[in-house]
Amino acid sequence: MPAVKPGSASRWSRRAAAATVDYKEGIETSPNNWEAQTLAAEASHKAGTEAALRDGRFAKGVKKSGGAYYKMRAATIGADRFASGVEAGKGNYEEGVKPYLDVIAATQLPARGPKGDPRNYERVKVMGEALRKKKVGG
Repeated sequence: MPAVKPGSASRWSRRAAAATVDYKEGIETSPNNWEAQTLAAEASHKAGTEAALRDGRFAKGVKKSGGAYYKMRAATIGADRFASGVEAGKGNYEEGVKPYLDVIAATQLPARGPKGDPRNYERVKVMGEALRKKKVGG
């Protein structure tokens, strides 16, 4: 039987952390077209996702990790990365939310009634329908 050395996780962690430059360089110099290859794999992705759902693998994975693990990782790693992630995504947020803010600004709402008036729900309905139409392109 082959011998298994202890400490493999530590070795992996050290070596992976030292490979940050190689990681970035590999992304920048890759000859692969991520978009084209990903789109070409759409049918495989769908089949794999459907098989995983059919077999209950999603729920099994959630149960295996558990809520305590999720909370611990979100509170430690996630919290440390939250602010930098938000800053890095600022432009994407602005680009993504702008069409919906434009819809909100352009939507004509019915007149507001007194506080508690059931007609005020019509305003919510009009806005909800306008935003949904924008989202689904209808």
